[in-house]
Amino acid sequence: MFESPTPIKPAAIELRKPTDADGAAVWSLIKECRPLDVNSMYCNLIQCDHFGETCVLAERAGDVVGWISAYIVPDDPETLFVWQVAVSERARGQGLAQKMLKELLERPACEGVQQLKTTITRDNEASWALFSRFAEREGAELDSEAHFKRDEHFDGRHATEHMVTITFAEAMSAAA
Repeated sequence: MFESPTPIKPAAIELRKPTDADGAAVWSLIKECRPLDVNSMYCNLIQCDHFGETCVLAERAGDVVGWISAYIVPDDPETLFVWQVAVSERARGQGLAQKMLKELLERPACEGVQQLKTTITRDNEASWALFSRFAEREGAELDSEAHFKRDEHFDGRHATEHMVTITFAEAMSAAA
């Protein structure tokens, strides 16, 4: 009698701080995640090296499948600015972006953060859905307004970026 093989469970996804060795893999992931803007590989290397405390890398069996680049705003230590969120097609549909945001805000580097900011173009439905759901799940308030404008800031070459602000009821505290 033939028995069907036991389905192989995919390896778990590990969330961690990036290192300088991750720069090239992050750059490759961002290239595959349109409509994200592709920066130089050197930019992603610097993000991994200098901003590792406020960036998240998601990895499954050595394969980089998720990335968040973020930083504490220099003149506003209560604000975390999220620059990019990337999730590979190989890891979509698992709530990975939500998990990475939550993991990031629970780090000691984000202790005291009272708001999260990011910019999103009007047509980026996935990002609007991600940050709206995240705000709702965190019981936080979400506001937005045009910030970097097509003609004023981008010389007509890029859609207006709307500043999205998520204000938390309480400051973040490091995971106990």
